[in-house]
Amino acid sequence: MGPATIVVSPNDKKVEVAWAPSIRERIPGGIAVAALMAAMLGMLTLALVNVVTTASPAFNTWVHDVGKLWMPGAQGIGPYSGKETLALIGWLGSWVVLHRGLRKRDLEISRWLIVFLVGVGIATTLIWPPVFEYLAGHK
Repeated sequence: MGPATIVVSPNDKKVEVAWAPSIRERIPGGIAVAALMAAMLGMLTLALVNVVTTASPAFNTWVHDVGKLWMPGAQGIGPYSGKETLALIGWLGSWVVLHRGLRKRDLEISRWLIVFLVGVGIATTLIWPPVFEYLAGHK
């Protein structure tokens, strides 16, 4: 942004400044927080479904059936198709709800970024085979 000239007094004195305020309206931080939290919830959904499908053969079959409802080639990739489907539903569903609830709130993004990173860390840990197999009772 280049220097701008603004009027600072009624005497028409002009001063050059390095920054001029934007004429655009400020976008509330709640919109970004909703997107971050929805992404985290989608990842946690995938991780939790992965743990439960490992623990329960009946749930594993149901999850595979969910994937076969709409995903071409789901038979070839097994229950992963359903896991991804449920994660997609968790992500999009939570994004709609959170966006509607937070879109007009001005939240501090840095605090919510920490929550997001912790959630991603938990989801990543739950996807790691030694962890989800232990939680499912296989080891």
